[in-house]
Amino acid sequence: MINPHGAESLNPRYVSDETERRLLAAEAEALPSIILSSAAGANAVMLGAGYFTPLSGYMNLADAMSVATEMHTVDGLFWPVPVLNMTRDISPIADASRIALRDPNVEGNPVLAVMDLESVEEITLDQLDVMTEKVFGTLDESHPGVAVFRDSGKYCLAGSIQVLNYSYFADEFAGTFKTAVEIRDEIRERKWETVVAFQTRNPMHLAHEELCRIAKERLNADGIVIHMLLGRLKDGDIPANIREACIRTMVDVYFPENTVMVNGYGFDMLYAGPREAVLHALFRQNMGATHLIVGRDHAGVGDYYGPFDAQTIFDEIPDGALDIEIFRGDHTAWSKKLDKVVMMGEVEDHSPADYITVSGTRMRELLSEGVAPPREISRPEVAQILIDHYQIGEEQTAVGE
Repeated sequence: MINPHGAESLNPRYVSDETERRLLAAEAEALPSIILSSAAGANAVMLGAGYFTPLSGYMNLADAMSVATEMHTVDGLFWPVPVLNMTRDISPIADASRIALRDPNVEGNPVLAVMDLESVEEITLDQLDVMTEKVFGTLDESHPGVAVFRDSGKYCLAGSIQVLNYSYFADEFAGTFKTAVEIRDEIRERKWETVVAFQTRNPMHLAHEELCRIAKERLNADGIVIHMLLGRLKDGDIPANIREACIRTMVDVYFPENTVMVNGYGFDMLYAGPREAVLHALFRQNMGATHLIVGRDHAGVGDYYGPFDAQTIFDEIPDGALDIEIFRGDHTAWSKKLDKVVMMGEVEDHSPADYITVSGTRMRELLSEGVAPPREISRPEVAQILIDHYQIGEEQTAVGE
């Protein structure tokens, strides 16, 4: 099986021993505490689940700046995106060296993790600008990831953590949320050697399904892990429970048994385009995938990135930085001439009129009207789930008005 990034074994920061975890939870209630931002809480979940191996906690400012500008820590560990605990107010923790980190996304703000506080540093505006520009490629606060990052606070809290739970993800997405440890174990149990990961924050339509199938066939892979983002998205994106229903229905109906795993991970979307694509590859390596599908505008938003910037960045990272390999997907669509979904860059003698495509805006209009998109765009079973979702939303809006 592929090795984790920068280590021979995973480094999950979750305290798995029940007695130790109970004692730590009791200790945490007496510690000075802060309520995390949602992004910092998601980082804690990813650290706890082993996805951020070999990291043991949040980065200090020197490492964060080095990662942003050079894509490696001060000590040389390859890493594409700073892993930070940024906060606005440090008065609750005063001069403490050990603090409790409280969950911003669960009622009552229970303790999510305990942190050995190694440093508290103030981020200057210039440093914030550099990190923002390097990671997101823009300072435009209309970019949803930029807006969240720059509003997280000016203090950087660094140090290792011990994680007590997985926030709301384990309960709300029971059976779907999986740690990197659990996914590796299942891959091993299935005896899969070549494993293709597919990242998604959206329901999967026919083109996505076929892209997974194309990658599996060309790589002669044993299986596919469809890995859903379960954390916060921007306004207007489809909720995770609806996406999960769509994906599971598609897999159950249209894929052979024991060829696809459907799992999710507890992280907030960054919308950081190329840099986030590299982060996606890194933690998919940690969960045991040998390949990651990187398609058109992977992890992008709006027009901030070129359609294939998230692929070309892998040509720029140092050789050997990651062991996982990239399967480069082109824009996929139904070809009227060939009567199947194709990657558009691979077929000859096609004009735009030879494809069946529907814009995202038109797709939402159809679903809101209760009209299923063409079968060449979406599986009917998936379309019905989305129609029900959109129509319930319309009804709730009408009642609210």
